[in-house]
Amino acid sequence: MTRVSTDRRDVPAIHEHIDAHWPDHLDATRAFLRQPSISADGTGMAATAEMVAERMRRLGARAEVVPTGGHPVVSGALDGDGSHTLLLYGMYDVQPVAGEAWDVDPFAAELRDVAPFGPCIVARGVSNTKGPLAGTFNALESILATRGRLPISVKFLIEGEEELGSRHLPSFIEAHRYRLGADAAFFPFYRQDVTGKPIIHLGCKGVIFFELVARGGEHGGPTAGAVHGSRAVWFHNPAWDLVHALDSLVSEDQTRVLVEGFYDGAAGPTDEDEELLAALQPTFDAQAQLAEFGLRRFKYDLDGVPLLRKYLYEPTCNIDGITGGHASAGNKSMIPHAVSAKFDCRLVPGMRPDRVISSVREHLRSRGFGHLDLIVHDAYPAARTRVRAPIVQAMIETYRLFGCEPEIWPTIASSMPLYLFTEVLGLGTISGGLGHGGRAHAANEYATVEGMRMFEKSLVTLLFALGRHLSAPAGGEVRS
Repeated sequence: MTRVSTDRRDVPAIHEHIDAHWPDHLDATRAFLRQPSISADGTGMAATAEMVAERMRRLGARAEVVPTGGHPVVSGALDGDGSHTLLLYGMYDVQPVAGEAWDVDPFAAELRDVAPFGPCIVARGVSNTKGPLAGTFNALESILATRGRLPISVKFLIEGEEELGSRHLPSFIEAHRYRLGADAAFFPFYRQDVTGKPIIHLGCKGVIFFELVARGGEHGGPTAGAVHGSRAVWFHNPAWDLVHALDSLVSEDQTRVLVEGFYDGAAGPTDEDEELLAALQPTFDAQAQLAEFGLRRFKYDLDGVPLLRKYLYEPTCNIDGITGGHASAGNKSMIPHAVSAKFDCRLVPGMRPDRVISSVREHLRSRGFGHLDLIVHDAYPAARTRVRAPIVQAMIETYRLFGCEPEIWPTIASSMPLYLFTEVLGLGTISGGLGHGGRAHAANEYATVEGMRMFEKSLVTLLFALGRHLSAPAGGEVRS
């Protein structure tokens, strides 16, 4: 009979192994970060996918680089004790660095002191999320080196398009669902805030990325190149179409989306959510949120739970950037022939991307902007896992075993394709782990060295805790 080993007596020896081999683990993480993997332009993507597959094979896992219509998915499996399986989701792609003012080479993975945290690695992807992915492989290697087998089986699903909206992951999961059977899913991530407090997010918002393009043509305006601005008295300017179309989407104070039907289906907090929000009240510091981002005020004259409720349960429509015409130094009067804007909508539970897309299209058509091109780049709904799910309870136990009381948020305002696991595969799913990183998607992205070491230990502890929670009788209590 297969031994089900969820005994925490194994864990201290594995933690000691991590400490003893920490210089090698840090070197392995830095080597992974030095390999560029920019999904937006394809830089280094094929080579990085092969690196991920090779790390899996070094564990003894079955690994495959699976082509998609874009960047490949790296899939694999590693047997462990017992009958339970964790699906480990991750990403090997990162955001571009062009135009960012880095103090170091973003792909040198340099060790630097970052105030007030001390020694850190500064590199693109170290926080989001090649650092946690490398740490996951390091932790699994330590388990195998110490006891020979994992406490539960692990399946790997590592994509290369998360920063592009996970464009081909839905079709991959549909085609390969037979190989993704598991009891829970987990996205390794550094989840301690700047004070060291660990955070658990039970869900995330959905997102739609739009591009709106205004061109000259039958509606008026130049069709092939710009025209001198003095002709604006004669000729239509597509840039004004774009400005007026964007202005029609939200209220003047930016607190309400004006698209009819936009809010259809939007669900507010459940009774469980309200309990979690009330528990956040004593430690939530609105002023600290402003200070972290260098801002002076919120849109709303609110604080505490009402402000949190807005943050977590209010859909948004946000302009990401506008391109076109003359914007460089000097004066150049012109009527551009084409201008575009990228904007995103964040969706709360109950909102379906297809309905929102239809509502936005109809809104633009009904207001005379039907001649503008509305392009949908990516879209997926919100996700949510209940607090009583075994993966959540195992994560809570893990943090407490490290002497940390986690702060549990019912959801988060950012977006990840976790609906593929919660809704499509029907798995309790969260992201988490000890460790702190910051400045994701920005110059000088960092993660603390000590946090990275603790992340590896927390992942080890989580796997054993999850084995115990999955093995407990339904409704039974697991001792921590």
